[in-house]
Amino acid sequence: MQFLVTDIKFDFNSDMPDYYSVSFDDQQLIINDNLGVWEADDEDDLVEEITANAGWCILSLDYEIQLK
Repeated sequence: MQFLVTDIKFDFNSDMPDYYSVSFDDQQLIINDNLGVWEADDEDDLVEEITANAGWCILSLDYEIQLK
């Protein structure tokens, strides 16, 4: 299935040490890099794919299923 990810929020404020902090500009780059069309088996697979790509846990995700 193809999913069009239109909005995503990552957990950039988790309980990590300060040396893992990410600037606002870098946060925006990470978000923008993960928007768009993704290929996945289902919603759970989509979350796993994006999490693996971004390296950050997802707090919320908005998407549309793309019909072929």
